[in-house]
This record gives sequence, structure tokens and C-alpha cells, in this order.
Amino acid sequence: MGEGEHEEQPGAKGRAKGGQARAARLSPAERSEIARRAAGSRWHGDVSEAVSGSPDQPLRIGDAEIECYVLDDGTRVLTQASFLRALGRHPKANTRREGGDTPIPPILQSKALSTFITDDILDKARPITFRSPAGGRAYGYNAELLPVVCEIYLKARDEGVLDRQQEHVAERAEILIRGLARVGIIALVDEATGYQEVRARQELQAILEAYVQEQFRPWLRAFPDEFFRQTYRIHGWEFKPGQTRRNPAVGKLIKHYIYGQLPQGVLAELERLNPRNEKWNRPRKHHQYLTESTGNVHLDRQINAVITLMKISRSRPEFDEYFERAFPPPQQKLPLEIDVYEATKGSTKKPARASS
Repeated sequence: MGEGEHEEQPGAKGRAKGGQARAARLSPAERSEIARRAAGSRWHGDVSEAVSGSPDQPLRIGDAEIECYVLDDGTRVLTQASFLRALGRHPKANTRREGGDTPIPPILQSKALSTFITDDILDKARPITFRSPAGGRAYGYNAELLPVVCEIYLKARDEGVLDRQQEHVAERAEILIRGLARVGIIALVDEATGYQEVRARQELQAILEAYVQEQFRPWLRAFPDEFFRQTYRIHGWEFKPGQTRRNPAVGKLIKHYIYGQLPQGVLAELERLNPRNEKWNRPRKHHQYLTESTGNVHLDRQINAVITLMKISRSRPEFDEYFERAFPPPQQKLPLEIDVYEATKGSTKKPARASS
């Protein structure tokens, strides 16, 4: 064995072949994910990660296409290159620092603009380093900086302080600001990246956490007799105080007028936690899954509001009219079809036609 040569460790060739075989079995998506994690592991420090966005989903304003992302902390960013390109500047322009500390974007590096730049603008203009969906390092600016820069150029043009080489930037700024005036920059970025769906899921999850709990509470009476007394009255049904067996139609009324008016998504979650059994009954009451601090408080308020509306109503149609005024659309519309035969069970009087 010559100098500088090393004897192969026993089993090394077998391990290498085994690794190659495992790699060959991976799908392209799995190999891409492994490469992304490997690239991320080489990074140092706290770097945010893009959770929504793609180079194939740019923000389009006029003829400008701006690459945009939403980071894991909720910050909306525009990549530096596309930001500068949208305003007619070279995408690789250098960033100068004010006093060696505060970064100034190339688009604002002009004495003519200095009087319009505040400390707040400089703070918003700090470059943001983040990890792109592909796993590489990317650089951007807070999306809210774009309309600010456009306004600065338009103000400078109005005051006649721009030089000839900056006029084209002001023209680009005018095009962009007109497009941004139609819809806020945050909404535009969310739409382009698909983040509005992520945001909606997060908002729904926050509502469900506030209103619904997985562990059901012991049963406590939630609906007072007055609720049922008034319900029977406006329908022309006979009400017997103390009777626990309710008209079968009451459940549908409660679903529509009470639980259906809680924040959207709450009723569906309650039905998931408290599903019907083989006899088409629910093992518990929905309100046993509502949180005490928020869910039951809203439930009590809704019950009291409905009781008040029923008290001032002479009939079901009149109550429906009052209810629509008190709880106008958009509201969680639920089908309310009450079978006439079911509604008359246990009643000695013919009920009024119940329809939504």
C-alpha cells in the first residue's frame, strides 16, 4: 500500500451502497425535504422561515411582478431584488448605512429624499434575512415599506427636488401607489401567497380554543323554563311547566337561533365532539363542551336576547322578523325544516307552520 493511501474500513463499502440504495428509494419530494433541512442546519442564528409564498406566485401590480412571502412570525416581505426592480432600479444595488448602523435601501439613497425620511421609515427599511421555501437564504423588506417609498418619491416630485434620473422612479411609484390604493398591501400579499387560508385557519383555531373545550363539564341547566315557555307560545303549542320531554322541533330551533349564532365554526366543532349515536341522539348537551369564561357567557347572552325577542313577538313570523333585525346577515345560516307531524307530538293544539 503506497504512502498516502488508506485502507478501507471493514463494511464501509457496504454502508455506502446501503446509503445509495436508501436514497434511490426516496421520492423526489422526500429528497428535496432532506436537502432543505440540510441547508437549514448550516445556518446560524435566529432566522425566520417563509411559510407561504412561491416565486411562481408573485404580487402583480400593473406590469410589475414582486416576489413576496409570509414569514413564520406573520411578517409579510417582498424580496429586495423584485422590490427594487418594481421601482425601476437595479436589483443588485448596494445598501448604504446611515452613520454605520442604520441601513438605507438603495431606493432611498439620495440627498433629495433625505428630508422625507424619518426614523420610523428607517426602522421599517431594515433588510430582513429569511429562509425561502426552497431552503436557501433570501433577503427582503417589510411589505409595508413599498407604499411608504412610493409616497416619498411622489412628495419629492411635487416639491420639485428630484433630479432627471429619478423621474422614472416617481413614475413607477405613481403606478404602484394607484394599484395599492385599491387594496391594502397586506391583503395583496396574503392573496398572492395563499396565506389568507392559513390565517383563516389560525383565526378559527383561536375562536375554537376560546369557546370550546375537549373535556365536557358536568351537566348544568343552561336553558331556563322561560325560553321554552316563550318558544311554545309563539308557535301555538301547549306548554306544561315542569315537563322535561320537549317538542321534537325545539332542538332544531335551539340549533338555529342559539348555537347557530355563535362564531362560525363553533357549532361544527360542538357537533364533532358530541356526535349522534345509533339512535340519532347526542350523549350530552352541546353547552357541556363550551368554555366557562367565553363559550357559556356568549351562550347565556344569546339565550337572553332570544327570550326578549320572543316576549315582544305575537307569532313566529313576527319573531323571525325581529330576529333578522337583531342578527342580520352575514350569519351562520342553518337549514330549519320542522316536520309538521313531529311538531304536533304531545300537543293538543295545531301548531303554526314553522319555516325559516
